[in-house]
Amino acid sequence: MTFLAHPSAIIDPGAQIGPETRIWHFVHVSGGARIGQRCVLGQGVFVADNVVIGDGVKIQNNVSVYDGVVLEDDVFCGPSVVFTNVVNPRSHVSRKHAFGQTLVQRGASIGANATIVCGVTLGRYCFIGAGAVVTRDVADFAVVVGNPAHAMGWMCRCGERLYHPQPATTCTACNTGYVLSGRTLSCDDESLP
Repeated sequence: MTFLAHPSAIIDPGAQIGPETRIWHFVHVSGGARIGQRCVLGQGVFVADNVVIGDGVKIQNNVSVYDGVVLEDDVFCGPSVVFTNVVNPRSHVSRKHAFGQTLVQRGASIGANATIVCGVTLGRYCFIGAGAVVTRDVADFAVVVGNPAHAMGWMCRCGERLYHPQPATTCTACNTGYVLSGRTLSCDDESLP
């Protein structure tokens, strides 16, 4: 099966889209974009030229993914998530040479209306709370909230909160074990992608 696109979607020539990806109403995918398989792009999504989207990514309605953003496999972007690509924009000054790179690593979830300021890395399976403004890197499995976003806990790969992981904890939902060392939480499952 090839990808499915609603008739109102605009897919520019040259865009690479994987099989079983679904593209809904009023989506615009630019010609240089690369989108993996089994993705879902909700209504009103825009994907710029120099964007890479992995497999199994879900992007909810009204999200613009601008040049310089990479979404690895299994990333979730809630409705109206905002990505930026210039730190100091001015309409009368061209900054295309200064686009900041943003990396959203495997399994990360970004809540509705969160803003991701360019130049940051969101770690594997991290969880960005709704409305958060992320201005710096986020650790693997971290939960961040607020403006500016600050860490307030940890989240299992399965999406359940991890409480008091000092020095180790096991998720009560899926039995995955974790070890906390300083400000780094790591999974004791070596097969974790």
